[in-house]
Amino acid sequence: MSSITPVILVGGSGKRLWPLSRESMPKQFVPLLGTQSTFQQTLQRVADRGLFARPVIATNDAYRFMAEQQAKEIGMEIEILVEPSRRDSGPAMAAAAAYARSQGAKALLALASDHLVIGAEEFRAGCREGLLAVGQGGIVTFGIPPTEPKTDYGYIRPGSQSIGPVQKVAAFVEKPNAQTALRYIAEGLLWNSGNFLFPPDVLLSEMARFEPAMAAAAEEAVAKARKNGSTVFLDADAFAKAPAKSIDYAVMERTDKCWVVPARFRWSDLGTWDALLDIGEADSAGNVTEGPVEIDHVRNSYVRSDGPLTAVIGVEEVVVVAMNDAVLVGHRDNLPRLKDVVQRMSDGKHKAATEHAVMHRPWGSYQDIDRGERFRAKRLSVNPKGKLSLQSHKRRAEHWVVVRGVAEVTLDGKIMTLHENESIYIPMGGIHRLANPGEEQLEVVEVQTGDYLEEDDIIRYEDIYARV
Repeated sequence: MSSITPVILVGGSGKRLWPLSRESMPKQFVPLLGTQSTFQQTLQRVADRGLFARPVIATNDAYRFMAEQQAKEIGMEIEILVEPSRRDSGPAMAAAAAYARSQGAKALLALASDHLVIGAEEFRAGCREGLLAVGQGGIVTFGIPPTEPKTDYGYIRPGSQSIGPVQKVAAFVEKPNAQTALRYIAEGLLWNSGNFLFPPDVLLSEMARFEPAMAAAAEEAVAKARKNGSTVFLDADAFAKAPAKSIDYAVMERTDKCWVVPARFRWSDLGTWDALLDIGEADSAGNVTEGPVEIDHVRNSYVRSDGPLTAVIGVEEVVVVAMNDAVLVGHRDNLPRLKDVVQRMSDGKHKAATEHAVMHRPWGSYQDIDRGERFRAKRLSVNPKGKLSLQSHKRRAEHWVVVRGVAEVTLDGKIMTLHENESIYIPMGGIHRLANPGEEQLEVVEVQTGDYLEEDDIIRYEDIYARV
């Protein structure tokens, strides 16, 4: 067994890393460390075609275009398995296992898309070691030797039975308090990384044992799926029958077939801003900074700006994150409260709680520049060969100015070409489309005018991305 099919799980909103991570652009697609996203880094860890097959990305319809674009940027070919609703990691992994088995896969590697791994060769060595247990019908997890008594990770208790370096799991244990975590480290327990290597038929048979409704729903969703190129759309009615439950609760904590590889690579789930402080390169005062920031008399803090120049003076143990449309300032001890704060902002209809200033679409992205009563200004960026849908608006008109590239504009059946410094008026109700026929990025400033300027004022007549 030499070929492992990676299944990369792409979901979740990353509320604990707000404002950088939000529902519209979660942390796995954001460059947290360096220039690549953790999703791209995960893809590159499984790029060795001598060991890994083409990755399968399990995600939802909102994120599939971002996954495609970011894979394309690094030259990776992927398949996408689209979940029609969010049912947690259990149904997602079951459906991925059923699909991969139908394609002849014998070993699956389920990976989170938002984790950091330092030591790619050590990671691959751990996968090869894990195949020893997989070949004997085992489900393998990767245990991380603890470096400190973390209370936000689950732990694994290794047993005495082993196959080479792979040990039988005696028990999974829940997130401990600080005193218990110290005892776990002394007893040789490992952090649970939440990444798994297994034969698909074994996972499905164990799921049928413990969660028969989940297993049946996943199998049916795959059997009734429709395929469009390299994208597979799971059947919505079938998938909705699956109970929403994590793979840990559904199978891993109940099966007697689980083994653990003690990892030799560094790992973090990057779940909080504190994690970035732990991983980043700190100065002599224990500070990690990113972007245009200036600090003075600051200690043990994380300060980041992805936009405005940010100055921080005379504080300790804080996290400061500044973006063009939102700012976070908090004491490190209170960071666990951030998820609840974001939920309150979302309940209060604050758009910045869930939406980035830059909103990504299959054709590119847009960013609000300014907004007032009866007007809204945006910057549109259209990818080469990208096309917006053929559409109209009932309650707004639009003015487009090309600032970079060449635009192909369709308006009421007429097709025109606009170059830099040229503009066009799109009247209310006009059936129109903006496209980029060129090989370079198209940049357009759009000014909307009218009594209603929200995104749902749209009628689509034709869309190459199959949106409605």
